[in-house]
Order: sequence, then structure tokens, then C-alpha cells
Amino acid sequence: MKTNLRHHILLTLAAGFSLATAVAAPAPPEKPQPDWKPIPADMLAKLQAALPDKPPAAPAQPRKLLVFSRCEGFVHDSIPHFNKLLELMAEKTGAFSVTFSRDMSAFTAENLKPFDAVLFNNTTRLEFADPAARQALLDFVRGGKGLIGIHAATDNFYSWPEAAEMIGGQFDGHPWHPGSAWAFKLDDPAHPLNAGFGGKGFALDDEIYQMKAPYSRAAVHVLISLDMAQECNMKINLKGIHRQDNDFAVSWIKRFGQGRVFYCSFGHSGRVFWNPAVVAHYLAGIQYALGDLKVDDSPQPKL
Repeated sequence: MKTNLRHHILLTLAAGFSLATAVAAPAPPEKPQPDWKPIPADMLAKLQAALPDKPPAAPAQPRKLLVFSRCEGFVHDSIPHFNKLLELMAEKTGAFSVTFSRDMSAFTAENLKPFDAVLFNNTTRLEFADPAARQALLDFVRGGKGLIGIHAATDNFYSWPEAAEMIGGQFDGHPWHPGSAWAFKLDDPAHPLNAGFGGKGFALDDEIYQMKAPYSRAAVHVLISLDMAQECNMKINLKGIHRQDNDFAVSWIKRFGQGRVFYCSFGHSGRVFWNPAVVAHYLAGIQYALGDLKVDDSPQPKL
């Protein structure tokens, strides 16, 4: 009996020690964020040349944009190119001022208060583990502010359904790889956010996503999508296509509470930001999210 009791005590102590060790174990370190190099002079000149002379709408008041580019997954090397484009855009057009961050501490009600919109520049695998940070972002947008997502901004929030609903869809692979010019159509050719395209479809070389739920045309106003009637868009590995409805939206706007959301999946490649029509689309979308460009954002369910 003594031997069995002693054995039981040792096992209990060992289990308690293991549990204590597991509880006390430090959280895994955050993914190191890269130090971006300055944009080369030739690329800087191309970014500057793509900028419009003025914004499509005059700001109703000075606007402040928080640009967040933290990555816990894949890191796109186009991030600094878009950050620089935004900096140049702010200086040239006066549509907004810009603040850059990769620090999760930005997401408190107090820290978000000065801003009119938050822009996720190619963020990946963000989960917002802190419930207070989640609530701060949801309240910010629902309460009447803006959210802008560029390219990989839909590759986030896999355990946070409300945020996935807020942005309008989630990444489900990219069957259309960079290195080929894909064909796009304007789902709403006369829409002010599409003004830079002159009412016509176009071709562009970039990596193009397909979306999964919660994406639905019943919930968003689609602006641009892949033109699946064009043969070039079918020259891919068709096994990578998961959707059966040929609905591959690229850009949309939507309401979330009283707030406004603009998403565009162009932006895997930095050279996309040299295209004046695409840059005009970004600027108009940002001004919509900021609240200065008043447009039709009602869902259009029909493909």
C-alpha cells in the first residue's frame, strides 16, 4: 500500500508540474517584420507618374488614414511600394494624411479615434487575439469610419467571422498567377470608382485571388471581376478553381454598420502601382471609405 500511495503521489506531482509548465510557457514570438529598403529611383519615378493631379472629391475636412501592414503569414514585397504610393498620393492630392504602423497596439478605441479609416496593406494571417482589439476595430468601422483592404487583406481573420464579414470575403487560392495578363470586366462601368478605366474592360498582369464565404454579391457592390468569357483567363490549372459560378470578384465596396469598406485584390506585384487607371481606382476607393466620395454602394446580387 505504501509503495502504491507513494507512486500515486509522485504521478500527481509530476502531472501538476507538467500542467504548471504548460501554463507558464511563454507565448510564441511574433513574426519578425522586415526592414524595407528605400524604393529605387526608377520605380519611384513610375509611382509618381501614375498619380492623378487631384482627387475625385474634395475632402469635407482633413482626413487621416492609418495604414497597417503587419504580416503573420506570407510577406509581399510590394508592401513598401504601396506605402510609398500612399505617401506620394497624400502629398500630391491632399485627400488625406497618412500614418504607418505594424504595431497591434494601434487597435484601441483611443488610438483609432483620430483616424477616418484604416487600410490593411497586404496584411496576412492576422487574428487579433486580444478581444479588446477586435472590439475596437469593429466599433470603429460600424460607428461610421472606413476600412480599406489591398490584395492579401482577405488572407486574415480565419477564426474571426465578424471581421471576415466586415471585409466581405476570404482568400481561397490564386489560380491566376503573375506573369500573365488577365482580362477584367467592369461590373459597374459608370461607377465613379471605375472612372479611370473609361468604361472599358482591360488586361493586367498580377496575381488574382478567388474568394470564398462570406463573399456574396448579395452583400457587396462588385466593381471589377475577372472576365471569364475571355479565353486567356482559362489558360490555368483548372483544378485550382473551387467556385462553380464563375464569379471571381476583384474589387468591391460595401457598408458595415454605418461604416464603409473598399477592397481591391490588385497589389501582389509592385508594378501594378505604376498603372494610372488602377491608381485612380485606389484613390477613389480610399475617398469612398474616408466618407468624401458619395457613391452607390448597394449590393447588386446579379452576376
